Amino acid sequence: MTPATLEAILPQSRFLTRLIDSQPALGEELRADLQTSWGAQAMHDFLAAAAADEATLRAGLRQLRARVMARIVARDLCGLADLAEVTETMTTLAEVTVAHAVAVLATVLIARHGTPRAATGEAQDLIVVGMGKLGGRELNVSSDIDLIFVFSEDGETDGEHQRLSNFDFFTKLGRQLIGALAEITGDGQVFRVDMRLRPNGDSGPLVASFDMLENYFITQGREWERYAWIKARPLCGAHAADLTNLARPFIFRKYLDYGAINAMRELHAQIRREVARRDMADNIKLGPGGIREIEFIAQVFQLIRGGRDKALQIRPTLHVLALLVERALLDEAAVRELSVAYRFLRNLEHRLQYLDDAQTHTLPQKSEDQGLIARGMGFSDYGALLVELDDHRANVSRHFEAVFADPDRQGHELAAVWQGGENAAQELSRLGYTDAEGSAQRLAGSRNGSRYQQMSSRSRERFDALMPRLIEAAAQNPNPDATLARGLDLLEAISRRGAYLALLQQYPPALQKVARLVGASSWAAAYLTHHPVLLDELLDARLLDASPDWAAFGAQLAQDLDEHEPDTERQMDMMREAHHAQVFRLLASDLAGLLPLEKLSDQLSALADIMLDLALRMTWRKLAKRHRDTPAFAVIAYGKLGGKELGYASDLDIIFLFEDEASAAPEIYARLAQRINTWISSATPAGILFQTDLRLRPNGESGLLVSSVDAFRKYQMESAWVWEHQALTRARFCAGDAGIGRQFEAIRIEVLRKPRDLAELRREVIAMREKMAAAHANKSDLFDIKHDRGGLIDVEFIVQFLVLGHAHRHAELTGNLGNLALLKIAAGLGLIPDELAERVRDAYRRYRTLQHSLRLNDAQYARIERPTLAQEIDSVQALWQKVLGGN
Repeated sequence: MTPATLEAILPQSRFLTRLIDSQPALGEELRADLQTSWGAQAMHDFLAAAAADEATLRAGLRQLRARVMARIVARDLCGLADLAEVTETMTTLAEVTVAHAVAVLATVLIARHGTPRAATGEAQDLIVVGMGKLGGRELNVSSDIDLIFVFSEDGETDGEHQRLSNFDFFTKLGRQLIGALAEITGDGQVFRVDMRLRPNGDSGPLVASFDMLENYFITQGREWERYAWIKARPLCGAHAADLTNLARPFIFRKYLDYGAINAMRELHAQIRREVARRDMADNIKLGPGGIREIEFIAQVFQLIRGGRDKALQIRPTLHVLALLVERALLDEAAVRELSVAYRFLRNLEHRLQYLDDAQTHTLPQKSEDQGLIARGMGFSDYGALLVELDDHRANVSRHFEAVFADPDRQGHELAAVWQGGENAAQELSRLGYTDAEGSAQRLAGSRNGSRYQQMSSRSRERFDALMPRLIEAAAQNPNPDATLARGLDLLEAISRRGAYLALLQQYPPALQKVARLVGASSWAAAYLTHHPVLLDELLDARLLDASPDWAAFGAQLAQDLDEHEPDTERQMDMMREAHHAQVFRLLASDLAGLLPLEKLSDQLSALADIMLDLALRMTWRKLAKRHRDTPAFAVIAYGKLGGKELGYASDLDIIFLFEDEASAAPEIYARLAQRINTWISSATPAGILFQTDLRLRPNGESGLLVSSVDAFRKYQMESAWVWEHQALTRARFCAGDAGIGRQFEAIRIEVLRKPRDLAELRREVIAMREKMAAAHANKSDLFDIKHDRGGLIDVEFIVQFLVLGHAHRHAELTGNLGNLALLKIAAGLGLIPDELAERVRDAYRRYRTLQHSLRLNDAQYARIERPTLAQEIDSVQALWQKVLGGN
């Protein structure tokens, strides 16, 4: 589209017309060159020449403002500047004029009173904090600027005469700055200045020290101020980074803060009431579907999650919205509609303000002005503009309502059941509860219990709103009574954390997912109760994605850990939280029937590998005594992790190897191994990562914690017991130096392929099996899936015997491929009958599935009625007889 000429657009801005009429040279300048926009350096250069001292400051600032405004209005209306240029130019103008005015005025005050200094003698600066759209680099063309004045430390100036406290010095400077910017002179004003966002508003002091500000945040800071401080940005002054760090804990909570939704809903309701009272429906900023509602949508997610996701601690609204899509917090279509509406409304806002340089957001009433606005927005008439405007506002309102709707606007029909109505048990029975009396008593016990009675009024209000919904959701599960009991345990456990109750209250589907999870598995219920932060995962539409991108996950977590260096405690918690979240996602897919057990074990094992690798990296970095940048060190997995059959609560059987000729290497790597073990097995506020078992290292508990590669090979070839070679059949490298991993694999294959006397091997394997059976004697009438004869361990021993006995002739048996694959390979080699091998493979699958199901519901032992598994037991025993010749 061909840009319009200056003459063509002048009717759309009476302000620009008056400005050019009063300053013809400005018009000539615009006609000569509209292609160049004002940048920060050009603004600095102008002020250096036109406002170098106090005498010329006010006039020079206003002359700059006139030139910048004239050019940006003309460029915008001519179609040469987009919204981003307009807001960035206005933001830059505010930054440059504020910083320049502070510098000029401070120089004069310092000459009179001396430099303000802290008790340590360090010079102090006034930190000017830009709030609102200025802080977010989104300033509109006729906006006032919201400022807060801060300085770092109390003290006094160092002048010989007329010394002032730092507080008084910066109060003087602040007042002079306001005057320099906001005073109306013959040249107009630069910006109206609004200081009402400072602590205690108009009634508070004009400036605040860091200590004053921090104390205010802790003792008096209100929810709406958290919202306001999201966009806070220091414009000038030293220690700006310290101020940002000081404010961050107030703005962004350490944990997910779903209480922010209620707080912002209440704030919005106040705005709506004011809009209605003042008949401001045509206000495109504050009215329904306006700019403020888009900002609220973006900022509520920042308040909820910004403490845990630093990426959300950004300021520009459009950037935040784009990030919400990446985080799957809003869908792409919603963000697209909100972003398009935001640009439309902001462009319309500017055209309203271009008319007379007035801070207005209200649609015009005069038909003449309506026509000018329509043309400025590219519409043929005002009616067409209104049609599109109404469409955008309707979209914004719809999305706003989706985020902020109050789910408890109307009472729940089961409220009386929770409150203990006389027909509670009867109603529960009608809903399908099989132990209606027992469930009614459980509800009464909770309602009359000390935990409920001691809740804050807000938490009790949320709890009361949730309970009828939990009763209803539990009734939709196959086992309503157990689901209700487990769900109630969870709610009681999290009741002191109002944010979690707020999450479930605000998102009814999340409570329904909770009911399904806890109803399906008592282990899942306990896991969620111990780690309630995982409730947030229920809001992610990708929860049931069973194919995580582990490489991306590991890289992102590594980056997040680096950002928190050297905070060891936080890093340990971050790893635990990230691990718990991924386990919970896998658990949800598992319980939904979307993740086969073998695939689940692969995923859990891959996740454990990542955690071990990161733990190694983090602990090596923190070792005070280390002799190289990268450790020549590897973690080797045995058992469930080695065989990629890891379960949700499996221990990690690991050993540590190194390959390093340095004289101090054994001592250094022993310390590293201890640190890794502590890192992953210690209990922190976020829980633990894994329990570990290090006894499979050479010489077991009496052996060294770490072994050199050569020492490990020597031990395996000359000293290891047969059972240690059995364990080696499912060992693998899992973290650290891949070169050492390859050396380990070569040793493993060499050991497994040693020729062995089959009769002697058979005696050793049977003896070890008998020892294990005696240690896990089952005195019940049930069949123990793992330990009884004909069970899982028998299958494992059969496979291990086949590998150790025949790998010297058949290299394919050395692969760490899992018992199912090795059984198939052995059958293919003619070592065992095909048909019997297939039956045992089926038995092994069923055993693991049943064992997994029992553990998901906290069975102490994986035991089941023997007749249920008669065919499987017979098959395994037949193969045992075939391979090992007896029990």
